[in-house]
Amino acid sequence: MTSSLARVALVTGLILLVPVVAMQVTAEVAWGPGDFLAAGALLFGAGVAMVASVRWFRRTASRVAAVALIATAVALVWAELAVGLFR
Repeated sequence: MTSSLARVALVTGLILLVPVVAMQVTAEVAWGPGDFLAAGALLFGAGVAMVASVRWFRRTASRVAAVALIATAVALVWAELAVGLFR
């Protein structure tokens, strides 16, 4: 499980490099420390949940459904945090 958590942390860090690089290139992206903390927690938590669900469920269909549900939840929360989609 430790190597899986390390992989999740690595992928989370790599994804968070995208806005770091974008902030250097354009003024359109202006993330603060709280933004990075929230995005990191959301992505890391989703990654851990995906790893746990793949280990928990035996059937492929159940694994796919669990990962799709987690990804959908992350996308909805991300959209709400980004632009207030549901206000």
